[in-house]
Amino acid sequence: MKNDIHDLSLVLDSKVKLIVIESWDEPRVLETLTGLAVKRGLGLYTWSVTEGIRHLGFGGDTLDAESTDPIVALRLIKADPQSSLYVLCDLHPFLTGDPKPIRLLKEIAMAEGVQRPTVVLVSHQLRLPAEVQRYAAHFSLSLPGEDELLAIVREEATRWSERNRGARVRTDNRTLQQVVKNLRGLSHGEARALARNVICDDGAITQEDLPELNKTKFKLLDLEGVLGFEYETARFAEVGGLANLKRWLGERQHAFLGGEGRDTPRGVLLVGVQGGGKSLAAKAVAGLWGLPLLRLDFACLYNKYFGETERNLREALRLAEQMAPCVLWLDEMEKGLAQGDQDGGVSQRVLGTLLTWMAERKSPVFLVATANAVHRLPPELLRKGRFDELFFVDLPSEAVRADIFRIHLARRELAPEAFDLDVLARASEGFSGAEIEQAIVSALYAAQARQGQVDQGLLLNQLGATAPLSVVMAEALGELRAWARGRTVSAD
Repeated sequence: MKNDIHDLSLVLDSKVKLIVIESWDEPRVLETLTGLAVKRGLGLYTWSVTEGIRHLGFGGDTLDAESTDPIVALRLIKADPQSSLYVLCDLHPFLTGDPKPIRLLKEIAMAEGVQRPTVVLVSHQLRLPAEVQRYAAHFSLSLPGEDELLAIVREEATRWSERNRGARVRTDNRTLQQVVKNLRGLSHGEARALARNVICDDGAITQEDLPELNKTKFKLLDLEGVLGFEYETARFAEVGGLANLKRWLGERQHAFLGGEGRDTPRGVLLVGVQGGGKSLAAKAVAGLWGLPLLRLDFACLYNKYFGETERNLREALRLAEQMAPCVLWLDEMEKGLAQGDQDGGVSQRVLGTLLTWMAERKSPVFLVATANAVHRLPPELLRKGRFDELFFVDLPSEAVRADIFRIHLARRELAPEAFDLDVLARASEGFSGAEIEQAIVSALYAAQARQGQVDQGLLLNQLGATAPLSVVMAEALGELRAWARGRTVSAD
């Protein structure tokens, strides 16, 4: 708060008479402005449509019963001969349509001289009329750092202990640090509320609390739109194969979660055949690292109005940074960035916006991009430095296919030991992980129709009745493998 008071004091020294603060944490704003008023010896008043103008800190009496009317309030402020601070909470609904409050606010902002009042407009979101915009200074309260967030969590733990006869809140240092990192991007009040929710349900801070914490944070920041929150991030053990990718991620986990290093991992591009496990791997990265997973839907980005598509992308990337540390998943990226001249240059502008963000971002947002038709991606995106590594996800080997059968059979409460997995693996040559899963699902349906059980023979029949994508699209798969040879690293 001391830094905010100092910075606001510099704004006042610049003789600006209209300050805009956008924040959901109104109590924190008022607390900061009170500190500023005390430091500079200024009178401090607040206004709202329900209370009118009140003198803050000296009984809180309303100055004028009619001052709930914004026009009356602004006239009283304009007539004040002192250099007082007036904090107007949620004035913005009255700055559309009626020209009188707009003109009064402009006259206050244009007033010259030291002994003139300063107006501070406070709301969660505020867009000034064009007539007033250039007279205003916009200010943002600083968000709590990790030390402050850790102190907030510990304060809430102490309060819980006091209410529960001295019982200690159970946690471990690794989980505590993850909670603190996942609270970044929230205001003091929001972080305190989430920390309290995590602790109060069972008096413990555990790994099981992290998904719910991330979900609540996503809802709190109101990120719905082009960004989606993946509520079920698969455990990395549920991904068959991809041993090389798993090792690569394991080596970089500490570097990404551990701090603000210059060489913090930035992201990977996964290319390969459809159903090979790219999307599951993207989900599993977040599950392995205990981070929220955000999915950027390129189909939702595009807008028929000029410039709106790029604005949507910038907004989505900004919101992803608010959720940091997190994993941002760009699924089937070629659909949004495919080269072509049929869209009026929109895809090129989107590409430029994305490349700029990838090069300049400072927030810990780990990018996982997936693509099927990699040849449709622009070359600027594939050069070294855009991603830390390009991985090729091929069809699973025989050993990996056996592992995939084991995972999906167990997930559907079918005992893997009741099946000859090696035989099933050999029978599924050329199958992707998704096709193996679908064969098991089909076998379940067939067994239910016959009022029987899924057995080895039924599974083999379903595999034999399926033409895998590697057969249907053999030529395309051959071309993809030829492209990947020498250009990518095998994920297996």
